[in-house]
Amino acid sequence: MSDCEDYILQMRHIDMFFPAVKALKDVSFNLKKGEIISLMGENGAGKSTLVKVLTGVYHKTNGEIIFDGNKIEPTTPLASQKMGISTVYQEVNLCANLSVAENIYIGREPRNSIGGIDWPTMQKNASKLLFDSLGIDIDVTKELNFYPVAMQQMIAIARAIDTKCKILILDEPTSSLSDAETQRLFKIMRSLKEQGISIIFISHFLEQIYTICDRITILRDGSYIGEYEIENLPKIELISKMMGKEVKDGEIESDVEKSKPRANNYIETSHVTVPGKVKDLTLDIKEGEVVGFAGLLGSGRSEIAETLFGTMLKSSGDIYVEGVKVSIKSPMDMMKHKVAFCPEDRKVQGIIGDLSVRENIILALQAKMGMFSHISRARQNKLADYYIDLLRIKVSDREQLIKNLSGGNQQKVIIARWLATQPSLLILDEPTRGIDVGTKTEIENLAVTLAKEKGMSVVFISGEMGEMVRTCSRVMVIRDHVKVTELNDDEISTAHIMQAIAGDYHGKSV
Repeated sequence: MSDCEDYILQMRHIDMFFPAVKALKDVSFNLKKGEIISLMGENGAGKSTLVKVLTGVYHKTNGEIIFDGNKIEPTTPLASQKMGISTVYQEVNLCANLSVAENIYIGREPRNSIGGIDWPTMQKNASKLLFDSLGIDIDVTKELNFYPVAMQQMIAIARAIDTKCKILILDEPTSSLSDAETQRLFKIMRSLKEQGISIIFISHFLEQIYTICDRITILRDGSYIGEYEIENLPKIELISKMMGKEVKDGEIESDVEKSKPRANNYIETSHVTVPGKVKDLTLDIKEGEVVGFAGLLGSGRSEIAETLFGTMLKSSGDIYVEGVKVSIKSPMDMMKHKVAFCPEDRKVQGIIGDLSVRENIILALQAKMGMFSHISRARQNKLADYYIDLLRIKVSDREQLIKNLSGGNQQKVIIARWLATQPSLLILDEPTRGIDVGTKTEIENLAVTLAKEKGMSVVFISGEMGEMVRTCSRVMVIRDHVKVTELNDDEISTAHIMQAIAGDYHGKSV
């Protein structure tokens, strides 16, 4: 990389190693004075780790950081802030029970002649700062939690400006904002850019990236992929570089006989919204079909799954099961409607490591039946043995602790847990992540078999486009928390899915 004086920040050959994990491998990042750059990559690509290295949360293993012409070694977030590097996080990191003025000047309060806080001066300065820098006129004596999240973020930005920051890092700042609030933030970002402040903008919203940013730096699996001028990087190329897959339009990828959906819808949604997570979702899932939710990590595909299961609660819209509108207050409500959900993170949300395979398998069924309807040990054994045999789970016996199984076999146990509840809709969120090729194929085939032979509705979510193509008879493409396109039958290909994610597919739109 050039040592051009236009750069306010250069991070060179950054490594960040944790025990048994290389989170960053030879990563470079360059930021010019007075520009807005996007740091892009799917979840786990290394974006947050790189920011934490820059802000002193983590101490890099190798590499160098040059800031404003000097080599630096950030040791703490406070030290980084004093240098002129400030961060505004998605979850506003301020004190809700303090006033706006106190939040802006916490730790930097003006003092009067006897050493106490000069309240009138602090409040006057806070009002002037908000109005002069951001055009905001509010009562700074009110507690922070009096104001909505969008205003709290503006207050956090004002605090960063007043600390004389030269670099402002905005980490998913628009995830909870309305369109109007987002446009207001963009206006402020452009104003800061004109003042010479450099901004690192981290977001999953592609349209926003192309609206506000000058350049993009892409990471994948902890490695540096490249940096690009925004006008020279079409969205489809961005998607391809983030995912590490080429677009091959004519490629035929699957001749597997997929399930044919039945006429009846099992579940439908109408204009369902979860603030900041799901936007105006209307979809239907038929009996006996495998439906894919495709999109980049963070696009909203998992949030839709969690909304269908009741983990996330909608603020508006309707959900119907077998044509009847249902009220959902918890996952148990959807379990009673025969909906099952295998979550993305089996280590955190799935397995209970110190319980046996048998105990893990019967957990969901026991919860559904209630604490006063105990499942007999004989029935537990029968259920465990049945699903161990059906899914070919490799165990020494049903009493083996699940934490001692391979990842693929742990995944099979979680699927067995939900199959034991005899669901009509099975949601599989990244069911093959981190497991061997043979087990992946078994799980793909299981999804198709359950739909074809049992008439079960299956939602299949995967970052592997080939899995979607092999498994799904319909694919719903999610971008920026909105369902944008559906692909059916011969429309389904890796190329078409990637084009739809990028907004470049011109087939059937919704």
